[in-house]
Amino acid sequence: MKIQVERDALAEAVAWTARGLPARPAVPVLAGMRMQADAELALASFDYDVSAQARIPVATEEEGSALVSGRLLAEITRSLPARPVQISSDGSRATLTCGSTTFTLLTMPVEDYPTLPEMPPAAGSIGSDAFATAVNQSAAAPPPACSVATSPATRRCCPAR
Repeated sequence: MKIQVERDALAEAVAWTARGLPARPAVPVLAGMRMQADAELALASFDYDVSAQARIPVATEEEGSALVSGRLLAEITRSLPARPVQISSDGSRATLTCGSTTFTLLTMPVEDYPTLPEMPPAAGSIGSDAFATAVNQSAAAPPPACSVATSPATRRCCPAR
């Protein structure tokens, strides 16, 4: 894999995808972030419960994929200068170069990474203003008068109990 990408787009996509990384992965490979380059760079994280994926435009010299430490990649991309980033991988290592800064990351076997679930089709769409209004209205809604009580303190709200 050999690509060039804008630093801001990369940092935003890596930060978004890093949110899906587990704090304590059951399997070490789940701490990785998969980078797959073709016409776009696809970033992915997965912990068998939650997956996060991002795609960004890149200039691809050589297609390929690499699996690197997701948290380390997120820290590195946050600290890069505002210049284009070159990423290349050659099997056991991935190299990020931005200006005069170069980072080398060890890679994990991509074939050990689990297959990501397919994204479901969109069920509909709504404008951001209408969505924000709906969320604000529902966030202030009081709980039902007699909700399921689990502690002695909340049982007092229900006269029937």
